[in-house]
Amino acid sequence: MTIREILNTTKHRPWEIPTENWKFYQEWNNAIFLHYQVDLNELEKFVPNELEIDLFEGKPWISVVAFTMEKIRPKNLPSFSPISDFDEINIRTYVKSNNKTGVYFLSIEGGKNLSCKVAKGISELPYRFSNIKRTDKIYKSQNSEFNDKLNIEFKIGNELTEKTELDKWLTERYALFQDTNDSINEFEIHHLEWPINEIDIQKLELSYPRFEKLIKKRPSKIHYSKGVKVLAWGKIKKKKTGYNNGNRCTTP
Repeated sequence: MTIREILNTTKHRPWEIPTENWKFYQEWNNAIFLHYQVDLNELEKFVPNELEIDLFEGKPWISVVAFTMEKIRPKNLPSFSPISDFDEINIRTYVKSNNKTGVYFLSIEGGKNLSCKVAKGISELPYRFSNIKRTDKIYKSQNSEFNDKLNIEFKIGNELTEKTELDKWLTERYALFQDTNDSINEFEIHHLEWPINEIDIQKLELSYPRFEKLIKKRPSKIHYSKGVKVLAWGKIKKKKTGYNNGNRCTTP
């Protein structure tokens, strides 16, 4: 599907696509989603006060997403695979701000050191390098600095013909909010609806000591997706003092 066709496919979005020109193209491919229902009081320790924690049926969630980033590039420029293609793991939760639902990253790891530096420099997202290896059946990561470890052995199942409301709530997010020392950065994104497959997790070793009170059992829900083509708009910086979201969390 062409970029024009992607831009013209918007019925699945919860709000209108931005009117400004998009800035970056990227692909999020071969994604494994490990979703965890978590304790709200514990999650609040990791999310800035300016953002509301979004809830599904009164409960907060985080997701560990292990995938491969490919073909990331600015608009009108080609991608450069030694930098633009790398494996990535992010741990995200679900937030709401200014009537938009999005994600907030607790952690982002990339499998190439230079790619992490470039991505962090451009986006201000908290990228860090980890040793990551993957095949069509295995996804492994190790970070000695933080003592983080992920080891998944899996088998991909059939594509879902029908998605539940929770499936969509966990995957269909079209904004990203991330904090810096004095601001909240907002990013708008657009892609087609995620295609979702069943996945059989045959082995799972996951250890992130900083989040041990959040991630402490088997995932509550799992997904696999062959991926989406993504358009991203420019970063919008808003001073933290300009936020007044009131409630610390919100129900849908």
